[in-house]
Amino acid sequence: MKKHPYSQRLFGMRKGAVMMSLLLMVVAGFTACQKADYEPPAPGYESIQPSKAKPAWGPTLTQQMQAVIETLDTIAPAPIESLTPEQARLQPGPTEAVMRVMNNFRIPMPLSGVDTMGREIPVAGGTIHARVYTPRTGRSNYPLIVYYHGGGWVIATIDTYNASAQALAEKTDAVVVSVEYRKGPEFKFPTAHQDAYAAYQWAVENAASLRADSAKVATAGESAGGNLAVNVAIMARDNGYKMPRHILSVYPVASNDLSLPSKITYAAAKPLNTPMLPWFLGHYLNSMDEAANPMINLLAADVSGLPTTTIINAEIDPLETEGALLTDKMRAAGVDATRQLYTGVTHEFFGMATVVPEAKAAQDFAASRLKASLQ
Repeated sequence: MKKHPYSQRLFGMRKGAVMMSLLLMVVAGFTACQKADYEPPAPGYESIQPSKAKPAWGPTLTQQMQAVIETLDTIAPAPIESLTPEQARLQPGPTEAVMRVMNNFRIPMPLSGVDTMGREIPVAGGTIHARVYTPRTGRSNYPLIVYYHGGGWVIATIDTYNASAQALAEKTDAVVVSVEYRKGPEFKFPTAHQDAYAAYQWAVENAASLRADSAKVATAGESAGGNLAVNVAIMARDNGYKMPRHILSVYPVASNDLSLPSKITYAAAKPLNTPMLPWFLGHYLNSMDEAANPMINLLAADVSGLPTTTIINAEIDPLETEGALLTDKMRAAGVDATRQLYTGVTHEFFGMATVVPEAKAAQDFAASRLKASLQ
């Protein structure tokens, strides 16, 4: 049989040369495979850079926080106080800005460590929706956190604040019930507050079905939701109901006084400015006279007998002063209250841990405080 010319060349080579050729082919193939499979390390916080000078209202903004604000300006240019509630709900907000920053700077989305399911909660006049976050750590008796989102009792949803609720579940190793309370102007004061309390009662009474421990419960919330987290504890106290072991209140609405120092210093801040505050109240309250109600103005509320409380504030936020005043009021009433202030960041920073390092620090601090109370 006549040999193929290529086989003649190959087998006509010396044995060592053949082995060397094969080795080079293997190495070349391995190197190519390495190059194809190699993924450079994900960019970190330092890769996130703003493109403009710091705004006059935020000279201490961190580079990451400024990048989020700049992005927000490009996708949501209209001041909320100039919009109707319907328009404001449709306009992109800080959550969308964070997603855009992650995309622009190639920041990967962290893997979720929780499972979620929806539940319907009976309230006066109907039902409201809640999302339940359950850690994937295999326990059967988790602590329970009832969480209330922000949005001035007018805008935003549990989807808007998904990152915060998920982080609390993961970092605290607790079941989190995130409550979609009804909002104004469709549902006026005190509907959101009543829904918040009804959801708390439902969570406590249905804890076993949620794989949670009804004896280890906390309330938590941001902004308007931070106000609700405190009010629910007050309502439980006043009604002789099971009290939460801990309150986490992140930049809470706690005063109707527009002359407070931070409301003047940061009147033009973003994403929350001072003119937005009466806009929110005007759409939730039946009349502006209700702004003095202790449920809105927590600085006028009876806070005695409340559980251990953690208050988190952002420096560049019209609500910063009332967080400090609420902490002082609680301490004067004998409440174990701790406040942590994060500099260089704005309202809404808490859920931005993927792009703002101070948010991760705040979440870690909140989780450590909650875990200490819920052991």
